[in-house]
Amino acid sequence: MHKINLAEKFSKITEYWKPYIAAELNGQHLKLDKLKGEFVFHHHEHEDELFLVVKGRFRMEFRDRHEWIEEGEFIVIPRGVEHKPVAEEECWLLLFEPVGTLNTGNVQNERTIHELERV
Repeated sequence: MHKINLAEKFSKITEYWKPYIAAELNGQHLKLDKLKGEFVFHHHEHEDELFLVVKGRFRMEFRDRHEWIEEGEFIVIPRGVEHKPVAEEECWLLLFEPVGTLNTGNVQNERTIHELERV
């Protein structure tokens, strides 16, 4: 049991859209990720996701609307809901989701990361 300094951990992340495992609890991963630009529309069949903005802001796009998530705010995306994160400027995210959740959900492409590194 050791405390985690988020600023220190985020300073080690140099790539966008590449989540890192910061901690694990109760079958869940707490992941850190930096976003910039657009991701891809996708959904998760079996997992809900929590996106908490540590620094910056991003837009969560849905097929029929979008929602701005500001620093200090979070959004929970229920399983099965198609979504696409978009960050116009660098955004630091904390993600909370079940172990084994693929970052691209039902989509397999060059951004899919099967084995996450720890930070």
